Formats: sequence, C-alpha cells, structure tokens
Amino acid sequence: MLNYHNPDLVLTDLSITAGNIHWKSPSNLAIIKYWGKYGQQLPRNPSISFTLENAYTETQFSYQIKSIASDDIILDFYFEGKPNEAFKAKLVKFLQSIRPIFPFLSQFELTIKSSNSFPHSAGIASSASSMSALALCLCSMEQALFGNLSTEQAFLQKASFVARLGSGSACRSVYPTMAIWGENDVEADASNLYATPFVEDLHPVFKSFHDDILIASKAEKSVSSRAGHALMENNIYAENRYAQARQRFQELLNALRSGDLEQFGNIAENEALSLHALMMTSNPSYILMRPNSLKMIEMVRQYRADTKRALYFSLDAGPNLHLLYPDDITTEVQQFIREELSPYCEDGVWIADVVGQGPVKKSS
Repeated sequence: MLNYHNPDLVLTDLSITAGNIHWKSPSNLAIIKYWGKYGQQLPRNPSISFTLENAYTETQFSYQIKSIASDDIILDFYFEGKPNEAFKAKLVKFLQSIRPIFPFLSQFELTIKSSNSFPHSAGIASSASSMSALALCLCSMEQALFGNLSTEQAFLQKASFVARLGSGSACRSVYPTMAIWGENDVEADASNLYATPFVEDLHPVFKSFHDDILIASKAEKSVSSRAGHALMENNIYAENRYAQARQRFQELLNALRSGDLEQFGNIAENEALSLHALMMTSNPSYILMRPNSLKMIEMVRQYRADTKRALYFSLDAGPNLHLLYPDDITTEVQQFIREELSPYCEDGVWIADVVGQGPVKKSS
C-alpha cells in the first residue's frame, strides 16, 4: 500500500537558509457524504465534493534549522493572530505521526500562522481547508529542500494523501471544481488513499455553480466530526448507509455528466438529511441542526415549489445551510436570501460562495 515513508528525506547540509511558504486552501462541500471510516483515515464509502472559493484557510509556514539538535517537533502556532495551545498540541501530535513521511521536520523549528475566512467549528469544513493548506505547505517544503515533487500530479497526489491523514475530507480540497475520494465501481482511478479530480466529464452548468452558506449558528459544534465518525461503528444503520451512499454516488455522477439539475438536487438534499439522521440515530444521539436550520429548509423548498427555480440545499456536519444553484438564477436567489432568509442567520451573516479553482500558493 502506498505510504510515502522515506527515511532518506533528511538534510546532511544544515547550512540551509530559513524558508517561508504561504498557501490558501479552500473548504469543500461533499454532495455524497463521507461519514464512517476505518483504518488510518480510510472511507467506508466514496464521496464527491464541490471545491469552494470564498470559504478558505490561509496558512503561513516558516522554518529554520534548529539551534540545538533534537528529535522533537518544535512548533509555534498562531490562529487568527493569537497563540492557540489547544490547536498547537493537535498539530504537534499530527506532525509527529507523519515524521516517517517527512523525517526532515525534526531538523527544523517551525512556525505556523493560520486564519479562516469563516467561523471555526461551526459545520463548515474547517479541517478540510486547514489540513489541506498544511499538507500543501509540507509538500512545498519538501520540494524546496529536495526537489522530488516536480510534477503537478505527484505534488497534488502526495498533498492529498497527507491531508487525508489529518482530516479525511481535506484530501478533496487540493483539487479545483470537484473531487472524488474513495474506491467505487464507476471511477477506476479513484482511491481510498487520496482524492482525484472530477472535472473533464463535468457538465458546464456545474462548473459555475453557487454554494451560498447561511450561518444559522456560529457556535462551536457540540459533537466534533471525529467523534461523529467514531459513533458510526455501532450505528445499526451503518451498513445500509454505506450501500445507499455507493448507489447514490453512481446516480449523482450520471446527473453531473448530463447536467440534470433536478436529479442532482434531490440527491444533494437527501444526502444532507441522511447525514443528520445518522447523527440522530447514533448512541448517544445528538442533533446539530438548529431551529433556524429547519425553518430555512422549509422556506427553500417552498421557494422552489413556487418559482420552479433549481435552488437546492445541503448541510455539512453542522447547522449551517448550503444553498446550491446554477449561475443563471443568481440575482433572484440572492435577493431571496437577503430579503427572506438572512433574518434567520445569526447576525444576518451568510457567505456568497461559488465552485472554486482550488488552492493558491501565495508569495510570502
């Protein structure tokens, strides 16, 4: 099995100058949901997601040779401009776990500065954007030091592999537009170990799709996604869910290729509700949707019935609604959001987002 372990990635010349790397990496929204895993962050079913544009993490990553040699990971971490010891502890643990992939990390003192364009831990995939940004920084560091990730395919595949180890959904964020993660019967190149892009066969209507995110609550989730995945192990509906996801995955690919908006929307909404039904049937059970989440779902469905416009919703593992629609009805939908839905958003906050072009390496 591919693992990227490479004990030769260590420096013998320690006179190298310090380096700075800066990546902006987006969140993503799974249409077919990944919920349930095994082994080392491997998915129980295939998933496919839109890569977003305006919901992203920026990570500035700097490194310099240690003044005193040690095997420890030496890290300073700042989130939104302030030291964050809880996040730092998680990152140190993660970086220790991937030292077989990047053994040179223990030769450096590291500084990471991270910030999000959206509320953390509120059900937008912040782990997807943050861990993909970190993985891209690590692969850029490897390329700068050793020059062995010179092709885009090799670079992105390794970044996707490493991102997966930090957060499963993060592996999809390294690619633009749409990405598939998980072995399946219809996409031969798909893997459980990393994501693959899905762009060439995608109907043009989806390449300019909108995903406006309605913030029903900015509060941190009561149950983390990591804990939610773990609860799938004893969920009596788990096996039926995985079979359902595989079937819907095939149906969704047909809609994405043909441009069938109605089929796409039905699958997207049913997947979102299935995800939250799994939370409600876990033991212990929990509910992440808020009253305003349900109110806005009802309003979206009524709007679609009244106007016949292709406006659909999805949810991630949180209370915030994602509104999915084609570009040609943007004016009408965003007027509906401003006038009727925004009063149900916390502080009236919503994020106008679109299908994005993937991560961007920025000058440091």
